[in-house]
Amino acid sequence: MAAQDMAKAVRIDATVPSRRAAPVTRIRSNRARGRPSPEDAAAIDHELLDIALGLFLQHGYGGTSMRQIVAAAGVSKTTLYSRFTSKADLFRAIMIQQIDRLSPSASLQSEGGPLALEAGLRSYANQMLAVSLEGDVLGVNRLIYSESRRFPELGAAAAERTALGIARISDFVRTCARNAGRSCSDPRGIAEAFIFMIRGWYVNVILTNRDVPVAERERWVKRAVRALVCGQHEW
Repeated sequence: MAAQDMAKAVRIDATVPSRRAAPVTRIRSNRARGRPSPEDAAAIDHELLDIALGLFLQHGYGGTSMRQIVAAAGVSKTTLYSRFTSKADLFRAIMIQQIDRLSPSASLQSEGGPLALEAGLRSYANQMLAVSLEGDVLGVNRLIYSESRRFPELGAAAAERTALGIARISDFVRTCARNAGRSCSDPRGIAEAFIFMIRGWYVNVILTNRDVPVAERERWVKRAVRALVCGQHEW
């Protein structure tokens, strides 16, 4: 099959999220006039991000304008632009909000402290893949893959998210090596291999539009992590 035909056959539709996008609603107008309290300001930020996310998932990044977001939110341009100076800032803030909600560092911990190396990597991979294959996170990722060529700021936001994951796993690998009394000359290299290994599997699933059973995902994670840690004596 020619490359162009293959590209047409495998299509990522960024405007169709994995589930129906939440309805876009205006920001509540029952707050007192004047300068908002810190709590109200945080609530406004949160609601603006939710409204922007809904529009991005419905219309795509390129099909959504700051003017549309202002209209949907029922706020002034000043309210929006004083918080997010561009559409790219809004998208980046949405991704940061998603990361905060996921609490990825928690997957590397147990009640007794950090998990052991293999258990921690398996836990992290399973949690990140599970949440990335459903809901708004899947919708955002589809949007990134389909529109980042036209809008490089999407790729930049994704790269920033990836860098956070690499730094997190690098610290975990370093801590595990120290706790085991071993040296690790390149924890960042190990973290990059781990993160991009997960990414490759994830992209393949998205491109083939498969619904992957939990048991199948967990089996793959177990095999992949085992293959990685088997070489830890050379790290």
